[in-house]
Amino acid sequence: MFLCVGVMYDRVHSREISAYGGVINTMPKFAAFMVLFSLANAGLPGTSGFIGEFMVILASFKANVWYAFLAATILVLGAAYTLWLVKRVIYGEVANDKVAALKDLNGREFLVLGALAVAVLLVGLWPAPLLDVMRASTQHLAQQLLVSKIAP
Repeated sequence: MFLCVGVMYDRVHSREISAYGGVINTMPKFAAFMVLFSLANAGLPGTSGFIGEFMVILASFKANVWYAFLAATILVLGAAYTLWLVKRVIYGEVANDKVAALKDLNGREFLVLGALAVAVLLVGLWPAPLLDVMRASTQHLAQQLLVSKIAP
């Protein structure tokens, strides 16, 4: 998603949401990638964002129910903001002349965003290989944290 923001900034030279609007009318391929990455950021099932958010909720629930409630509330607020962002930037009427003059993705940008989209969907549908790679380091980190809390 941040790469998509970089693509937009490179073309319009503004980070203000109000400087955009109607990007789907001038950049339909880019808009599809932006919506996919935004939905992954919001935690749509089947994407890598869902796996991450599910694991955060699960871990916080094991620690304390109120932590889980707080984490879930923050995740819902983050998803709402992301959807609001997509509505304002991607959909609607073309906001200004800079957006009207935008060109869609070139081959290099499409290849990079396509590879990232495949990775987002692959991790979301089959996270086991990534979790297996991280298991040893996360267990070591957890052991280090427990030792530091137990030792006087």
